[in-house]
Amino acid sequence: MIEIKNLHKSYTMGNNSLHVLKGLDFNVAEGELVSIMGSSGSGKSTLLNILGMLDEADEGTYALDGVPIKNLNEKIAARYRNKFLGFIFQSFNLISYKSALDNVALPLYYQGVKRRERLDIAMSYLEKVGLVNWAGHLPNELSGGQKQRVAIARALASNPKVLLADEPTGALDSQTSNEVMDLIQGINDEGRTILIVTHEHDIAQMTKRIVTLKDGVITDDTKVNQVRALSNV
Repeated sequence: MIEIKNLHKSYTMGNNSLHVLKGLDFNVAEGELVSIMGSSGSGKSTLLNILGMLDEADEGTYALDGVPIKNLNEKIAARYRNKFLGFIFQSFNLISYKSALDNVALPLYYQGVKRRERLDIAMSYLEKVGLVNWAGHLPNELSGGQKQRVAIARALASNPKVLLADEPTGALDSQTSNEVMDLIQGINDEGRTILIVTHEHDIAQMTKRIVTLKDGVITDDTKVNQVRALSNV
């Protein structure tokens, strides 16, 4: 599903160049649930941005579902993102003046799906995350856990190949984190490929494989015995 070979990325800072990713080789098979760990500055956010087509590598190759991701203009990159990827963020990134239902329907709007159909699809995903009764509520009327559930429903609405989650439990208490991870595990059990960037070891243990970055290189890549989220409650 994801194939990365010899990936390099540097940033110019004044007169200096900061080499952030140093020749990564990294593959993810369809249906995997992978966590990416590393301290601040390890390169994990840069890697996620490249995977999400929000940034491009200086050197190396990246293929997503067999499609080379290279030299994309913003229009094509946006189309590929909408086709292949769903994003889940620590800060939820919901539109404050739109209801939960309209937030979930947003990716379908960009795909050109007609309003009635996209609202029906959005409602089905709100049902999946247990929030049908909150469909008409604005984000400021929802708890942190409910906001993240809306964000997950929105990420799923366009039926992406891969979910990219950036610290999805970072703004949540431990019980709500477990509930969100239970939802993510259930989505993965259905066969969805999911990558999670996290600095929390207990969250990483709820995935099936932990990849550790340090100073722009992968220092460890280990399959783990997955801890089911609700066993922690």
